[in-house]
Amino acid sequence: MGHEVNGTSCQDMNECLLYDPCDELTTCTNLSPGFQCSPCPVGFDGIHGHGYFADYYSVDYRRQTCLDVDECRTGFFRCPEHSTCINEIGSYRCQCHEGYVTNGTYSCLDRSSVSMCPDGSVCDRNAVCLRMDNVRHKCHCNVGWAGNGLICGRDTDVDGWPDQAIGCPELHCQRDNCPRLPNSGQEDADLDGYGDGCDDDADGDNVQNSQDNCWLAYNTEQLDSDGDKVGDVCDNCVLKYNPRQLDTDEDGLGDECDGDIDNDSIPNELDNCPLLPNPSQSDVDNDGVGDGCDNCPNLPNPDQKDRDMDFVGDACHRDIDGDDDGVPNSLDNCPMVSNSNQLDTDGDGTGDECDDDMDGDGIPNYKDNCPLAKNPKQEDYNRNGKGDSCEDDEDVDGVPNAMDNCPNNSMIHHTDFRTLQTIPLDPKGLSQADPNWVVHANGTEIVQTLNSDPGLAVGKDAFGGVDFDGTFYINDDTDDDYAGFVFSYQSSYKYYVVQWKKGTQTYWEPRPFTASAAPGIQIKLVNSTEGPGPMMRNSLWHEGNTDGEARLLWKDPKNIAWKERTSYRWSLVHRPAIGLIRLQMHEGNRLIFDSGNVFDSTLKGGRLGVFCFSQRMIIWSNLQYKCNNRVKPLIYNDLSDYLKTKVELQD
Repeated sequence: MGHEVNGTSCQDMNECLLYDPCDELTTCTNLSPGFQCSPCPVGFDGIHGHGYFADYYSVDYRRQTCLDVDECRTGFFRCPEHSTCINEIGSYRCQCHEGYVTNGTYSCLDRSSVSMCPDGSVCDRNAVCLRMDNVRHKCHCNVGWAGNGLICGRDTDVDGWPDQAIGCPELHCQRDNCPRLPNSGQEDADLDGYGDGCDDDADGDNVQNSQDNCWLAYNTEQLDSDGDKVGDVCDNCVLKYNPRQLDTDEDGLGDECDGDIDNDSIPNELDNCPLLPNPSQSDVDNDGVGDGCDNCPNLPNPDQKDRDMDFVGDACHRDIDGDDDGVPNSLDNCPMVSNSNQLDTDGDGTGDECDDDMDGDGIPNYKDNCPLAKNPKQEDYNRNGKGDSCEDDEDVDGVPNAMDNCPNNSMIHHTDFRTLQTIPLDPKGLSQADPNWVVHANGTEIVQTLNSDPGLAVGKDAFGGVDFDGTFYINDDTDDDYAGFVFSYQSSYKYYVVQWKKGTQTYWEPRPFTASAAPGIQIKLVNSTEGPGPMMRNSLWHEGNTDGEARLLWKDPKNIAWKERTSYRWSLVHRPAIGLIRLQMHEGNRLIFDSGNVFDSTLKGGRLGVFCFSQRMIIWSNLQYKCNNRVKPLIYNDLSDYLKTKVELQD
């Protein structure tokens, strides 16, 4: 059976070829003897999966037939609420009822309750559609939620990671390893699934973090050869006292014992810029300080004095800044037009803001289909008005527009505070130490650990119009003082500061005047005549205005105090071109206050950073900044009302 005789021997018959016994949706496998049909695919049902030649003489034999299963009728379907099951051959689909839409997450959402992007993408009910550039839009999870925007999960600590893993493939859909403590870098030294910030023994060596001299490196013996309280296993200069562990070139060898700190092949003692790579050793003004690190490269100033800490040497600082952008006229590439970032795409010495041909390709900006990319031939293959050279990368910096925080600025493409510049605001004060700043998560998280004098830490990037968001968290329950952030930092004399106090308190140093603080958050303009020192210190502590030092622009009328071990998410909008400031603060996913549109045109842009005053264990997490000159609809509507009222008052 299943064989045939060729005269001398029996050979197997290939029933699959001779009789085609299986359904066309399945695969027939010849056996010796007989045949085997593969099962009917999912969504179909059938019989007779195998047999022999003799079966074809049986009246009971039926060819394998796979019939469609009606999942809707049999009840095998799984459709969400507000939808109807519709059977299809081999499958089924769920069709949302009229007025509902699917967002690809196996749910039908009320169309009026969701945000939809122009490309048809339906955002999660806890997300909105944001415009990324002139063409692209993207779903973005609301504050207190995290994910890819199409799917969002609860994010209790507002650090950009959901409390539990959610069903999407992106990195930020994975579970937060510290769901109650902001840790946007998700660092986990011992790989035990618990983030370092919420793991009492982060390196797993059975020595508690508070007692461990290398709390992120396994070292049960706690050896410390140089007595700097940094254990040998994590000390970048094992035999040289260096508690700060500075390592400028990040080569693993601390500055204190590194013969070439900046790794430019020039020994420190011969290097005219020992902290900044400059193999050419160019020094135009012959003052012994290389051009790469000279804060006044065209005038001799070997002492590099910078009294106001605006990163411009006193020797070439004429204190004339006609456009209020923080850059003195003598150094400003657009002295009559505000441009704090000093962007000069074509390197011709004229800043983009006042350059009629920013890329220097001979095509005026208003005619150029790639104003930031040289393309004199103006190729545009798809004829969409955007040149081929900058189709997906406007500023041609190698970062696609959709991923670029500043798609029109080739110098800035992602948030990075790793090169912090610290600004002590009471440098001669002895009552407290200066702040201790620690940077994590590739420059998107900053921690300040000490109960300190007032101080700032600012990044290297300068902005005009900017959106600045961050998560604020106090990991301490022993104090009630100030923490916040700064924007448009131009010098230690000029900046805007957002500062938040927990408790009512009179400052303990009554000179030069008695300063009284109250709970609540405030926005201040610091425009100081004296600069850092006792007057500025007490002015920052004081709730109201201080002549010649600080002016209160806005204060929360509810006097809401911050709470320890609670995540807050701020959103700052600054549009210096129109003098607009807008601050919103969320506690978790709940908006707790909105400053409304605040107007001040004193400072036309500058750097971003964070601020502390006498408060320890502050975490600024999930920091994000983006260049932006557009105004959101909510702000625009409020702005329109403001301008309308102003016109009516003038009439």
